[in-house]
Amino acid sequence: MNKRDILTPIGITLGFVMIMVAILNNGGSQELTSFLDIAGILIVLGGLTASMLITFKMDQIKLTFKLLKATSYQNNLQLPELIRLFVQLSERARREGILALENDLDDIEDPFIRKGITLVVDGVEPEVIKDIMEAEIIAMEDRHYKGRALFEKAGEYAPSWGMIGTLIGLVMMLNRLSDPATLGPSMAVALLTTLYGTILANLVFIPMANKLEGKTEEEVFIKQIIIEGIIGVQSGQNPRIFEEKLNAFLSRESKAIKQDEREVSGDFIGESVNEA
Repeated sequence: MNKRDILTPIGITLGFVMIMVAILNNGGSQELTSFLDIAGILIVLGGLTASMLITFKMDQIKLTFKLLKATSYQNNLQLPELIRLFVQLSERARREGILALENDLDDIEDPFIRKGITLVVDGVEPEVIKDIMEAEIIAMEDRHYKGRALFEKAGEYAPSWGMIGTLIGLVMMLNRLSDPATLGPSMAVALLTTLYGTILANLVFIPMANKLEGKTEEEVFIKQIIIEGIIGVQSGQNPRIFEEKLNAFLSRESKAIKQDEREVSGDFIGESVNEA
């Protein structure tokens, strides 16, 4: 199961809280109610929904809740664990042969890795394996792009519908010019729809689209490393050299942690030998 990514809900909640605090600080709870306009909310949300229905197919729109969930979870597959897995597979392949890897397939949870190992066991050529797995990555990027486009378009449409609501409010205000006392409140209501649309775009839709884009880039990076790992296992590289090659993909912090683990392990072994 993927780990919970709490930064997305925290960020959205914090944004709304800060807006409300700023309003309350300047006018109190009574001022807060003046920022609520049902008609403006209906114009922005209703217009936004209509635009999305026109722009996208129903199959894509059905992905909305799944994508919302995706922004709140992070990939559970960590790079150090991935490197450890491929080193173990490499050691077993050199010791027992490539066909012995078939016994490990049931223990591999990630379907992309499982598919690569299956191709290796089946004796498929390295170039063909790489082409097949890179095609999987391209297909994944395309799926992710189509999903991300939902939030990108929503981020474009929301401010536009806010402006449409403002224009509607201005027209209604101009029709009431005979009563100067209504101009101020009418102008305030007219501007609220622009506020709603801008907040939705810049606090919800655009940040979520950027979050999904970052997750896609991270997943592509991981899958490229998996391809390198699969080819390395198949080629029968020395496990120690193979590990050092894969360690090149680690961040500086991860490398430092791994080095500390090696030093601790080395100290433990040294102490054990001395005691013996």
